[in-house]
Amino acid sequence: MSIRITTKARRGMVAMTIAAGLALGAAGCGSGGDDKKPEASPSASRTGGSDPSAQEGQAGDLLAELKGPNGLLLQIDSASRDTGGFITVSGELKNEGDKTLAIPAQLSGNETEIIRNGRSFGGATLVDAKGKKRYYVLRDTDGRPLTTTGISSIKSGETIPVFMQFPAPPTGTADVSLQLPMFAPADITISG
Repeated sequence: MSIRITTKARRGMVAMTIAAGLALGAAGCGSGGDDKKPEASPSASRTGGSDPSAQEGQAGDLLAELKGPNGLLLQIDSASRDTGGFITVSGELKNEGDKTLAIPAQLSGNETEIIRNGRSFGGATLVDAKGKKRYYVLRDTDGRPLTTTGISSIKSGETIPVFMQFPAPPTGTADVSLQLPMFAPADITISG
């Protein structure tokens, strides 16, 4: 339990740091920026987010399903553009199998820096086929991925909320493919 609280606090601080850095870099583009704080995106419940949109926080809305090995299913219900210049993809990891499953290590990706920080969804990428670009999961200054971390197993029938943050593609780009090792890729539409 304390790992999740620490992780949530760390995510909020990192998101605020990223937003502040981008706001300083774009100081000539406008004022304020405090109207919507990115801290609500990764750590808040999906029904209490700060920016209600057509794709976020509504029960029954589903952007995509990615089928994984042994009955693992990743359901994506939100892909929103945050004010700090990043995309937060949120959903739930489900175990539809009949036994407890170990979360595949491949989901963390193969980069030494991310693997060193434990189990995560650090291997996820967003692919913009039109712009011919691949976006990798963001990291904090210590190399920790800005994703759900610390999940080593999932019981049969269990559902675990997950999130992943990526650099934002250009504002004109809304359709991307979410790719995760060992899961079938899925097309999603970014809101906001």
